[in-house]
Amino acid sequence: MTPAETSPRFDALRHWAAAQHHLPADVLNLRLAAGDASFRRYFRLTLPDGRSRMLMDAPPAQEDSRPFVDIARRWRAGGLPVPALYAVDLEAGFLELDDLGDTPLQLRFKSIDHADTLRWHEHAMELIHALQNRAGPDPLPIYDAALLGRELDLFPEWCLTQWLGETALPPGWNELRQSLIDSALAQPVVTVHRDYDAMNLMVHDERLFLIDFQDAVAGPISYDLISLLRGRYCRFPAGRFTAWVEAFRQRAMQDGRLPRSIDSETFHRQVQAMAAQRALKVLGIFCRLTLRDERTGYLERLLHFLTHLEDSLTDLPEHDAFQRWLTEDFRPALMQRLAAASGEEAT
Repeated sequence: MTPAETSPRFDALRHWAAAQHHLPADVLNLRLAAGDASFRRYFRLTLPDGRSRMLMDAPPAQEDSRPFVDIARRWRAGGLPVPALYAVDLEAGFLELDDLGDTPLQLRFKSIDHADTLRWHEHAMELIHALQNRAGPDPLPIYDAALLGRELDLFPEWCLTQWLGETALPPGWNELRQSLIDSALAQPVVTVHRDYDAMNLMVHDERLFLIDFQDAVAGPISYDLISLLRGRYCRFPAGRFTAWVEAFRQRAMQDGRLPRSIDSETFHRQVQAMAAQRALKVLGIFCRLTLRDERTGYLERLLHFLTHLEDSLTDLPEHDAFQRWLTEDFRPALMQRLAAASGEEAT
């Protein structure tokens, strides 16, 4: 058994689930299914008749499950593919949901040019259109300048200062920071999942389902698109990326989500700026998860997101001072620090 399956919260969850189904607690088949970067844990409940459900354990002191519950109910009512809620106890932090299986989208990816990889990405982009068309952003928190700025500041705080020991801001940082915020705020506001990565899209019965949407906001139209196309698992050639961005622009204009006055070049620059913002945020978050939260598995993804950041800045030449620093100073320092960390783990 895992430590999560011997904790007091697990015992409380077992008794809660037993009460929901009028069963003795000691006969329940309940096993750890997954954890994530937060304090949430997921357990699979297999009932005597063979049906299975997913139980979410979200300790109330660390996780507020109300946004998840509210969004799940609202999006499901709008016809979006999200798990059904069977039981909710916000005071305890326990939820019973549909079991969508064990196939996050990245398990369907092959090489970046394989037909299956391309097809599933296009399915995921169709789901972004559905989300933005069917779920209005009004009830959600605003992805405003303050939040965008706090996310960007994770990079100098956790990646530069805490991880690399650098105290000086990079050249051009203040100008880049403000420019990325301004670009994001200039975009049409839609419903934003905010972590639209393949790991948060489950393949169930050959259909995509949305999970981990509790941090959804009302924000820039391109955010979920770049979360998918510049995510953890793929780096697409510039031509493929540009073609998908343009197809997204055309569809968004047809649906009325994007003004026809936004030409291809303008939208492409906004997308690249949004991608740069997210890459900087992710670099900071991954260092924070490693250092503060003692999570493993995030350091090996830093170079992947650094490459995403470099790709984005290529189309934003006005930030060439920061881009040169990134290539000439930051990348070598990061690689050296990662090599040292790898050596520390080996000993």
